[in-house]
Amino acid sequence: MKKLKSIMFELVLEKKPKKPVIIEGFPGLGLIGPITTEFLVKHLNAKSIGYIWSEDLLPIATIHEAKVIQPIEIFYDEKNNIVIVHVLTDVKGLEWELSEVLEKLYKELNAKELISIEGIFSREISGEYKTYYYTNNLRKKKIFEKMNIESLREGIIMGVTAAMILKKRNIIASGIFVESHTKLPDSRAAAKIVQVLNEYLGLNVDYKPLIKTAEAFERKLKSLLEQIKSAKKYKLEEHPSYFG
Repeated sequence: MKKLKSIMFELVLEKKPKKPVIIEGFPGLGLIGPITTEFLVKHLNAKSIGYIWSEDLLPIATIHEAKVIQPIEIFYDEKNNIVIVHVLTDVKGLEWELSEVLEKLYKELNAKELISIEGIFSREISGEYKTYYYTNNLRKKKIFEKMNIESLREGIIMGVTAAMILKKRNIIASGIFVESHTKLPDSRAAAKIVQVLNEYLGLNVDYKPLIKTAEAFERKLKSLLEQIKSAKKYKLEEHPSYFG
């Protein structure tokens, strides 16, 4: 019998905020998670307090403004007591292990709630992007209903968010989902998520500039994805060494 490789993740925290809300945005349809969390980090002036690391992550270092950006970096907005998990790497095949790390982060910080952000597929979007919610907490459900956000009754959720939902955990977990119909970065859908988060968490965030801001981030994401794709292709090819 073939022995399965054990995947290990390391959670590194330089600071441990007490009872924050955690927002995670892993890459998925429309790259809603990375666009939204990037905007929140910049707009809320959140500071890096740690990262999630594994040797199983693709070894690509992203450099921005002469600084190394961790593939999975953890930021903290002290004013609103929000922890943001910002992801700029492909995590396919690591979803279950990452959901365990998120649960560990939740428990170490004694968090109030874990909010997952995702895009859900829609063939046609007419007018305004529709948003939906999922939660395992009755009090949170009432808040979403008061905001006139519909419960997600039909749909397919994938990735780390699905792993969080499928394995029952003793945490308060919610999801905010928005329609999207593209694999490319969808800043308009991400703006709708920010609008919902703004009301849900009382952030006082102006989500309208996201469209303009996100267009530049879309270009950066497209470039990054192309580099990752090229790096994966190179890794899969047979090369005797990096030198030839």
